[in-house]
Amino acid sequence: MSTPSTPSEPGHDRSEPGHDRSEPGLSVVVGERRQLVNLSYRLLGSLAEAEDAVQETYARWYAMTPGQRAAVLSPGAWLTTVATRVCLDLLGSARARRERYVGEWIPEPLPDRTEWIGGPGGQAEPADPADWVTLDESVNMALLVVLEAMTPAERVAFILHDVFRYPFPEVAEIVGRTPAACRQLASSARRRVRAAQVPTAPRAGQAGLVRHFKEAWEARDIAALVGLLAPDASMTADGGGTVGAALRPVVGAERIAQYLVHFAEKAPGLTLLERTVNGRPGLVARYAGVTATVAAFGVDGGRITHIWAVRNPEKLRTWTEDGRLPG
Repeated sequence: MSTPSTPSEPGHDRSEPGHDRSEPGLSVVVGERRQLVNLSYRLLGSLAEAEDAVQETYARWYAMTPGQRAAVLSPGAWLTTVATRVCLDLLGSARARRERYVGEWIPEPLPDRTEWIGGPGGQAEPADPADWVTLDESVNMALLVVLEAMTPAERVAFILHDVFRYPFPEVAEIVGRTPAACRQLASSARRRVRAAQVPTAPRAGQAGLVRHFKEAWEARDIAALVGLLAPDASMTADGGGTVGAALRPVVGAERIAQYLVHFAEKAPGLTLLERTVNGRPGLVARYAGVTATVAAFGVDGGRITHIWAVRNPEKLRTWTEDGRLPG
């Protein structure tokens, strides 16, 4: 969908009388960046693509003349509209790219801001887009994986309405559809989420389970690993064709346990660290001082039902010492 230079703005009729028509200040416009990064990451599942979408949004804002910018009643609504439309375009092209992707594609994992290795270290403003993303249940890896199965329109309607609480008339203005159509899209998306039975185990319970899993993995204890996994558990790995990873999901507790022990035996000196991954307890595997794998977990009924293991170095930049790729 093409983006006009001055898209219609949701909520513009709520502007105060006597609204200052002078050009919006830099702080007002830049202040929207956190919201835009949060929205774009949830829409795209990729921090790099989200940052590209936000940069493109600001490029379009500053491509307008000062007079055009001053005529925008709500800069925040304008920026949200453009960012969403940019993401819609990217989602369309991403489907084609991911069909050519080597192996399984998993959304990019995010660390907690207090655990982000390359973090701002007390700076007043975050230095990296990863530090702008609010880690709530809407970035749970299980939900992001379900979002990947949605159509771009379903994903946008669901994220805007169910996550960011935009009313359907405003969603309709942003995506260029009717409110009724957006309501149907969001409803279809919710059915997908319910059908996938996205795990919602308490964080504390998941942390203990992941800790026991780590200990069993370190001990190469296949029986203990099997006991922590649901019988029909699945593990999906994302190597992107650049590092070794199973090209298809590994299904079954026994097979997963054997795979993990074999992986550990091939990498003596592998270090496992308990870390927050997309707002939930997860594990980071480091080998020779380099982050090799970031694993997110789905938990239900006191057992691990899903493991998402991201190994593609392109997706692990925020988990490395300096943000550069290893090698």
